[in-house]
Amino acid sequence: MTARAQSADQEIRLRWWAVALPVAVFVALLALLTAGGQSESATGLEPATRFLEHLHSALL
Repeated sequence: MTARAQSADQEIRLRWWAVALPVAVFVALLALLTAGGQSESATGLEPATRFLEHLHSALL
């Protein structure tokens, strides 16, 4: 039996964070891009905007 045949039988499994982390980062960056120009006029998004700005400054 060759190495390729052995590896073909193995199942590849992703951990939950391997999918959730890129999705969370994408959503956070998308929210930063869309809320950046509207932060002064949108009063309902203030807590979310402040949180995202804090997260953005912490990551930089």
